[in-house]
Amino acid sequence: MSPTEEYYCSAGAMRRFIDQVHKSVEQALPPEQLVNALKPAFRDLLADQQWLPSHFRAPNPEGGMGGGIASWLLYRSADRNLTLMSLVVPSGSQTPVHDHLAWGLVGLYQGEQDEDTFRRTDDASVDGIATLALLEQRRLKPLSFYELLPPDADIHRVRTASDEASVSIHLLGNDVGCVLRHSFEPSIEAVADFRSGYSNVDCDAGSV
Repeated sequence: MSPTEEYYCSAGAMRRFIDQVHKSVEQALPPEQLVNALKPAFRDLLADQQWLPSHFRAPNPEGGMGGGIASWLLYRSADRNLTLMSLVVPSGSQTPVHDHLAWGLVGLYQGEQDEDTFRRTDDASVDGIATLALLEQRRLKPLSFYELLPPDADIHRVRTASDEASVSIHLLGNDVGCVLRHSFEPSIEAVADFRSGYSNVDCDAGSV
């Protein structure tokens, strides 16, 4: 059976945003132009504090990133080339350093985060080894958002800096929870395959 379009959040504001995303994607713009075209609608989605239900703002003790981090899938296209999800990071927790392998927009919806961004400096020729250069450290507050554009703008780590859990909204041009991507340990120059999963949806056995 072929995959179908999946909505796990029925909010009208989110559905209207997804409709706008599809219209932009259909124009076959280069990733950088596509992301820029989507920024106004994404900003509006972040500014609307009514559409995201409380259970999609909750941590998950069983999350694939550890530390109670939850990855709630909100929408996935039938071809698995577009997802919208909320990432919930409890106070004091942080994600591993990781990549995304797709264009995207990430914006803070609730709480505050500290973000470290990295660039890979080796040629990926040795399995299990990766060297990273720290590019920037910044504090993110609600309505802050940034773009993901591999390979240069794709590797980061976020930690919650507020007393409440941080909630960020991720729009990605892939099935980000189910694709095999990478986690990094910069202090020992290590890299490993990584699948974060979703807190509310299982990945297919054939996910790659």
